Parts: sequence; C-alpha cells; structure tokens
Amino acid sequence: MRVPGFWYAVLVLLVVASGAVAVRYARRLVTVTRVLRRGVRTGGECVRVETEPYQRPEGVRHFFAFHTTDGTRVEFEDLVRRSTEEGTPVAVTYDPRDPAGTAAVAGRGDWPPVLRTLALTSGFGLAAAGFTAVLVRGVLGGG
Repeated sequence: MRVPGFWYAVLVLLVVASGAVAVRYARRLVTVTRVLRRGVRTGGECVRVETEPYQRPEGVRHFFAFHTTDGTRVEFEDLVRRSTEEGTPVAVTYDPRDPAGTAAVAGRGDWPPVLRTLALTSGFGLAAAGFTAVLVRGVLGGG
C-alpha cells in the first residue's frame, strides 16, 4: 500500500534536519572564529572520554576542563581526534563573558577548529540544498 506524499514528507524532514544542523554549526563557526581571534587562551585537559555502545566512530565524545582567569572551573565538550585520551593537555580559547558557551580546543585535533567546523557546516548545508533540489524537482513534476 502506498501512502500519498510519504516521500515528500521524508524529504521535508531531511531538509529541516540537515538545515537545522547546518545552522547550528554555522553559529558555532562564528563563535569559534571570534574566540580564536579575540578570546583568552589558557591550558586545559581532556577530563573524560565517553563511548557510546557498539564502538561506532561517531559515538566518541570528548570533554575538557580549564580554569578561567578568576579561577572558575569550566567543563565543555568539543570535537577532537579519536586518539585524544583522558589527561591529554590542550590549549583552550574562550570568551570571558561566556566561558562555557564559547570554549574551544585550539589546535589539537585532526583539523584546526575553524576548518573542522567549516567542513561540518558546508556538509550539512550541501545536504540540505540537495534534499531541497530533489523535493522541488519532485513537486514540480520533473521526476
């Protein structure tokens, strides 16, 4: 039994989901770029590595901690290479007005923080554009 419009609904969900992730990473890209240029730099370390079930590569999460200039301990999650282990020292950059919301590992990982976030923004943005093109083509009767 075919459900009329099912694939259009699936495409709309894919457009919305990939577009939302692209916007999220675009906002992070702006934050990381600003903080790397004007933020405060300090030392930090990897305090926890969490692995999701089934040992999937995308299932590894890295958490870092550092102390602000006033001595407050801040913990945050960031994308880094899989081989980063608990206790690994890192350079952290942050905005003193919002340390937890702007903290970024500066220079430790597969790619520099700006390129890594730019790649994610571009990838999800292209996915949203591609799903939109397929949806428009289907709605207009081109295939």
